[in-house]
Amino acid sequence: MTDLPAQKLDPTVKRNVVLLALCQGLGVSTFSIMIAMGGIIGHSLAEDKAMATLPVTAVVTGTALATIPAAMFMGRFGRRPGFIVGAMLGLAGSAVGAVALLEASFWLYCLGSALIGMFSAFVQQYRHAAVDMSPVFFRPKAVSFVMAGGLIAGFLGPEIAKHTKDMMPEALFLGCFVGTAALALLSAFVLLWLDIPKPKRSPDASRGRPTREIMKNPVFWVAAGSGMIGFGVMSLIMTATPLAMVACGHAFNDAATVIQWHVVGMYLPSFFTGSLIQRFGVLRIIIVGAILNLICVAVALSGLEMLNFWTALVLLGIGWNFMFVGGTTLLAECYTAEEAPRIQGLNDFLVFGMVATASLSSGQLLDRLGWDAVALTAAPLVSIAMLGAIWLSLSTRRAQRA
Repeated sequence: MTDLPAQKLDPTVKRNVVLLALCQGLGVSTFSIMIAMGGIIGHSLAEDKAMATLPVTAVVTGTALATIPAAMFMGRFGRRPGFIVGAMLGLAGSAVGAVALLEASFWLYCLGSALIGMFSAFVQQYRHAAVDMSPVFFRPKAVSFVMAGGLIAGFLGPEIAKHTKDMMPEALFLGCFVGTAALALLSAFVLLWLDIPKPKRSPDASRGRPTREIMKNPVFWVAAGSGMIGFGVMSLIMTATPLAMVACGHAFNDAATVIQWHVVGMYLPSFFTGSLIQRFGVLRIIIVGAILNLICVAVALSGLEMLNFWTALVLLGIGWNFMFVGGTTLLAECYTAEEAPRIQGLNDFLVFGMVATASLSSGQLLDRLGWDAVALTAAPLVSIAMLGAIWLSLSTRRAQRA
């Protein structure tokens, strides 16, 4: 086994990882605020209450639509300019969302949510930037450390939502958009110190394999599938949770607390997920993440008390972390530096396409069939991802023995 402590790491890489981790926390805080209030605001503004989670869907749809443009923009102009452009989209979305609340416009609120989702597409590139700038031995930890920055969001996002929702008498939750605007501006300021060299443009003949050829590799589909299903199932259950809790008689602050601990569950494991991947292998960690998600479903079905929601959402967060960090690490085995922008963008498009579908389905399932239907829908999806990782693990072992 390689003696990892003996490996030398460029101090610039360390500094960039710290900056990206901080911006991850600020960006995900914005996302967690939108999740905590999105369905509730949507329910108050929408004429058809089954459309209550459409603003949350707009966030992830905006993310999905912007993933490939974000990756390609940064492939051409560099990481720092791209990330700052993303932060400005977050600022614009906050302004539109505030106007939507003042005008009581459901569709304008969805537009503001979509713009914030586009900001999230650039935030998703933080982890890919960590992979690209790191030596191979440090990649799992680089991804893990950047994702760990999201732990800030576990406390910052929901606390901002709690303390600003009544700040302005003009409209409930209007103050929350002041908070999201401040987070976007702070992100842009921190990113000014990021030092990742602008990529060198390669001749067309040396830009790597065609995308369709890379997609024939089963490793790509296990990696992308882990991210798609891990994030999709997380969105399916998380989006419905605040609405389900309020419907069960729990207060908004209780729902915000559950989302808060869910976000902690999502990002706290990142302090050791990279080490676990190095020790046990990426596929085993993906499988464990899937098992945790299945346990989450069982807990969600067992009752409607605060403890059930809290436990299920914490397990959901940890399961998501293992599947998403694992999928990102595994994906890096599929592409070269020249191919990275295309494949990273494609992966994130697939992931957030699934997330958008899941979040919209969440509101429909909850309104028409109830909370149990939301939880039960997750089980077969997680099983598919788990079986894919098991199959690839067994296939890899057979190939090594041959």
